[in-house]
Amino acid sequence: MNHLTVGEYWNANAETWTRLVRAGHDVFRDRLNTPAFFSSLPPVAGLCGLDLGCGEGHNTRLVARRGAGMTAIDIAEVFIRHARAEEARVPLGITYQQASAVELPFGDATFDFATAFMSLMDIPETGRVLTEAFRVLRPGGWLQFSILHPCFNPPHRRCLRDEEGHTHALEVGDYFLEPEGRLDEWIFGHAPAAVRDRLPKFKVPRFHRPLSQWLNLLVAAGLQLEHCAEPCPSDDMVRDYPVLHDARVAAYFLHLRVRKPGGITAEGLRAES
Repeated sequence: MNHLTVGEYWNANAETWTRLVRAGHDVFRDRLNTPAFFSSLPPVAGLCGLDLGCGEGHNTRLVARRGAGMTAIDIAEVFIRHARAEEARVPLGITYQQASAVELPFGDATFDFATAFMSLMDIPETGRVLTEAFRVLRPGGWLQFSILHPCFNPPHRRCLRDEEGHTHALEVGDYFLEPEGRLDEWIFGHAPAAVRDRLPKFKVPRFHRPLSQWLNLLVAAGLQLEHCAEPCPSDDMVRDYPVLHDARVAAYFLHLRVRKPGGITAEGLRAES
């Protein structure tokens, strides 16, 4: 399975996905993952950024509202159509383009920074994506991305729950198995049952990579690690959204920021602009 086949699956998911996330049913994204991502995002005001695998554009819009000039790409045409419609409704100066992160349609050293919110793990040609990100970044530019935590979301994962239904541990396995394109079928559990029952489940090809492989791919692409985070929900988050409790037992997500060597820092780029 390659990135083009994966794009067909995501294009088929896109209508239901857009409907549910815009209705607020992706609690792990909205209440934990995205806020944690932005808590460690460097200042972007005045910089030129690229969002890789933007989906319907939610997080791209959040970056743009911080003052960045944003370009965003996704391989799924339906996602791009929804993103462009929202840009027309509330203009933020974002350019959306249907394209694959494996073959970026941009020149060398075009962008000051890049983001990828939960998208890189869904692309089988991971090394090529990182090499492309390196190519389009200016010297001193950075890439920040989030993925499912490979240590705690391997091909086999099962929550172990107590008598009250609270997760107290995880059963994980097949960590070194690479299920190239195995389909996971699921839908947002926070959506009301009446909604879930009449909508098709997402079909998401899975490309698990052990943590060591992720790190070695970053090194091979020439990128230097400078920040790592594993978001954990606070007591208040869990009180308001009990489903987030599972992310206190073990990390759901892994956030990494890497930098292209050379040139000046992102802060210097911003000061010069």
